[in-house]
Amino acid sequence: MPRLKKASELMTKGVKMIDGSATVAEAVKKMRKEKVSSLVVDHRNQNDAYGMLTRKDVVNKVVDPGKDPNAVKVFEIMNKPLITVSPGLQIKYCARLMHHTGIRRAPVFDGTNIIGILSNTDIFNAIEV
Repeated sequence: MPRLKKASELMTKGVKMIDGSATVAEAVKKMRKEKVSSLVVDHRNQNDAYGMLTRKDVVNKVVDPGKDPNAVKVFEIMNKPLITVSPGLQIKYCARLMHHTGIRRAPVFDGTNIIGILSNTDIFNAIEV
């Protein structure tokens, strides 16, 4: 049953990352090139938190207010700190966390590194019918 599966079994590996000092225009180029809807924003040091930049952030925080994507830095519009899940967390708890926090994707953090991303699409596709 899918609810007994763990985050590490469904996550997408090969997380695409960007530096917070990059421009939103650079982030959009990378998202298009990598064919992803979000990027994890790398932490500046071990004591810093990771961030997340999504297409929704770009549309709502740059395009809608009419800002220049070449003049806005990723760190200005990213979501931070990230809500993460551990690799061994059962999918039903991941789904509950995502629902209650209103997020669509959660990086999978092993205590040292982000090793994948679990999205609501990954969970949806795991439903056995």
